[in-house]
Amino acid sequence: MNDLKLIYKAPTKKAAEDALMELEKKWGQKYPMVVNSWINNWSELSAYFEYSEPIRRIIYTTNTVEGFNRQVRKITKSKGGFSNDDALFKLVFLIYRDISKKWEKSISNWAEIISQLSIHFQERLDGKVR
Repeated sequence: MNDLKLIYKAPTKKAAEDALMELEKKWGQKYPMVVNSWINNWSELSAYFEYSEPIRRIIYTTNTVEGFNRQVRKITKSKGGFSNDDALFKLVFLIYRDISKKWEKSISNWAEIISQLSIHFQERLDGKVR
């Protein structure tokens, strides 16, 4: 559903709420559980509109765990089986080694983002990540 992107990438909370109502009109009958989940949990889901767009982008694009699991499944599903647990662990380690190289890339606009985060979370960031 690319229509969900219109919600979480909206420039304001109001625009996101409008997009959510459009999502309900368009997809509510076909996917009631998804749409109702967004509507029923809107107060929690929309909390990230308190932050600037660069911070919101980090929040909605941080899928490290899901991406890792997807990569592991992609490779392990094509294997018929493993002779023992160690064989599986070795394969997962090799997958991790390749995937973790991507994690070392720097985040664009990091100086701006960390300064904005320090406004919201000063007590958590004092003397840490700068």
